[in-house]
Amino acid sequence: MNNYDKIATAIAYINDNYKEQPELKDMAASVHMSPFHFQRVFSEWAGVTPKKFLQYLTLHHAKQLLKQEKTTLFDAAFETGLSGTSRLHDLFINIESMTPGEYKNGGKSLHINYSFAESPFGNILVASTSKGICHMAFADNREAALQELIANFPNAQFTQMTDLIQQNTLYIFTKEQHRLSEIKLHLKGTAFQLKVWEALLKIPMGNLTTYQQLAAAVDNPKASRAVGTAVGQNPVAFLIPCHRVIKATGEFGHYHWGDIRKQAMIGWESAQSSNDRVI
Repeated sequence: MNNYDKIATAIAYINDNYKEQPELKDMAASVHMSPFHFQRVFSEWAGVTPKKFLQYLTLHHAKQLLKQEKTTLFDAAFETGLSGTSRLHDLFINIESMTPGEYKNGGKSLHINYSFAESPFGNILVASTSKGICHMAFADNREAALQELIANFPNAQFTQMTDLIQQNTLYIFTKEQHRLSEIKLHLKGTAFQLKVWEALLKIPMGNLTTYQQLAAAVDNPKASRAVGTAVGQNPVAFLIPCHRVIKATGEFGHYHWGDIRKQAMIGWESAQSSNDRVI
């Protein structure tokens, strides 16, 4: 069991025993570790203590973020890029839409490189064309993840290799984010899907929004259900941060790559953006 698996198991334990308000020793016992070792492993992963991390997963914290987002999310400041606590605010992620000629006939004209890598949230599959990242998904089961990629482009040519496009993108998960250059995404999607995915890119790390707020941001306030469908069809995990969209009630809701993983990502990003980091 790697560190993320231990974190995920501990979060699942907390969910199941929330009313009892489990202590550090209980969380540690759930992953068969001593309290000292668990605290160290958790703090190395999240940058904050387990106790602080749990505060980021509360309904109160989510509602506070949503409350402030009503006045700040998608403002002109986000349009021009934020400087601040998160390196991601300064990233320039550019989406280029695949042309019909590129994705017709099952992507017959596409040559796609793919590779597997580790992230703070488990194994991922990342794939790229010559123009940019076309797919990124968590790969708890490598074969299933690969088959999902192939199903999206059944007639493309696939090569298992890590290219420079993938290598640059993977810096997003490391402490070497200063080495990141512009990230280019090369995506197949409808005009509406692409509009929703571009709006998702404007949500900074450590922030959350709702489907209703996202619908308003794409100038279609009555289309929250259609927006939800487009969010669920996001082909690029983490980079296009669909995990930052939650229910208006403050509940995190479901996630294509696992509800526990969504909780872990939201808590981890809140920690990266906070002033409470211990390392």
